[in-house]
Amino acid sequence: MELLKLLSANEIIAQGVCFLLLLAVLRVFLWNRFLKLLDARKERIASELKAIETAKADVEKLKSGYDGRIARIEEEAREKIQSAIIEGKKAAQEVREKAQEDAERLFEKTRENIKVEAAKAEERLKNKIVDIAIEAAEKVIEEKLSEAGDRKLVEGFINKLERR
Repeated sequence: MELLKLLSANEIIAQGVCFLLLLAVLRVFLWNRFLKLLDARKERIASELKAIETAKADVEKLKSGYDGRIARIEEEAREKIQSAIIEGKKAAQEVREKAQEDAERLFEKTRENIKVEAAKAEERLKNKIVDIAIEAAEKVIEEKLSEAGDRKLVEGFINKLERR
């Protein structure tokens, strides 16, 4: 209260009038500029927020595009793996078939070789029998036995051959 005692009513009214004049001058000259500045700032912030939202939408589109591409790439990879597996199975089947054919060819060749060897053995056996028959004939001629003796000699010789 002491402060009010120091100031007179004229001074308070003069201070009030000066304040109102200052306020009117500021409103006429500076208030519109200040509001324009605030509006410009508000618009700039709004446009930046809009740009951010647009950028977010673009990022989401890119992300969904990349996700789609990744899904397609993964699907292609799965398809390629499946086709490689199928190709591998085909190749394995071909190798098995070729091995089977080779085994059959080898078996047939072996069978033919056995037949040839059997024929050779048979031929040697025939030759041996011929040799034995000639040997028997020589013995028969050498001994010149009777017909019964010749028969006994040949039968003995044949029995001897059978034991071999």
